[in-house]
Amino acid sequence: MAVSLDNKLVVAISSRALFNFEEENALFDSGDAQSYMKLQLERLDVPARPGIAFSLIKKLLAFNDTAAQRVEVVILSRNDPVSGMRIFRSGHANELKLERGVFTQGRSPFRYLRPLRAHLFLSANAEDVREALAAGFPAARVLTESVLAGGNYPDEVRIAFDGDAVLFSDEAERVFQSQGLDAFQRHESSKAAQPLPEGPFKPLLAALHRLQQAGTPAMRIRTALVTARSAPAHERAIRTLMNWDIRVDEAMFLGGLPKGEFLREFEPDFFFDDQTGHVDHAARHVPSGHVAHGISNPKR
Repeated sequence: MAVSLDNKLVVAISSRALFNFEEENALFDSGDAQSYMKLQLERLDVPARPGIAFSLIKKLLAFNDTAAQRVEVVILSRNDPVSGMRIFRSGHANELKLERGVFTQGRSPFRYLRPLRAHLFLSANAEDVREALAAGFPAARVLTESVLAGGNYPDEVRIAFDGDAVLFSDEAERVFQSQGLDAFQRHESSKAAQPLPEGPFKPLLAALHRLQQAGTPAMRIRTALVTARSAPAHERAIRTLMNWDIRVDEAMFLGGLPKGEFLREFEPDFFFDDQTGHVDHAARHVPSGHVAHGISNPKR
């Protein structure tokens, strides 16, 4: 019987997003590829420490059991195959069941997202993330300077999403940036019953919803919408989720308040936002990723 990824949540992730390879990466970025490979080979039996997305991945893999394999995590890396050996050994040492990987030795790996039909791509490489988003895949640049996730909710995968340009399109954000807050509020009030077009992360939210419904009692998913919207613009966001037949567990309409302190209390395993100011602030409190999509992220 052929192996298939059908009916699985598929996450593609780079080595730096999953493990702390910052020391090794500094050598790689210096252009000394041979010394980088030599260092990785010398450290082959030294397990890498957890990286920013480690908690998210470990908890998602906990949805797998002997009855069903519901989640697949694939290493998608610019690393060379030799370094790939250390990545897989680090996974084994950290009790992560990692079986598949693509190593492109310096080339962009995003094109392999298509045969994987990935629901999420996490990478520390900004250009790879931009290319993945342009190809239609939910993707985020992991801020490696983020704090690591806390350990208070071992049986819950906690994920927080910004709204506009992440779960939803940037339609409303364009009105705000071009015409100001009052025009934005009027625009959203007048269209409250009209669902927002979907944004790049709607497919991931839908896949998480399916995983929750088909999952195991041992693990749960808790999601939060964390947005700068406030009343009356909140209604369109809520009605859009209702139209999609997808619920979030918590919604924070902060009206421009800094998100970081609220996220610290929610304690997500990961937070996604399109605006660098928001995500940089959030990274002081929780694992965070930048979604380079929409009007706040013009094409280069």
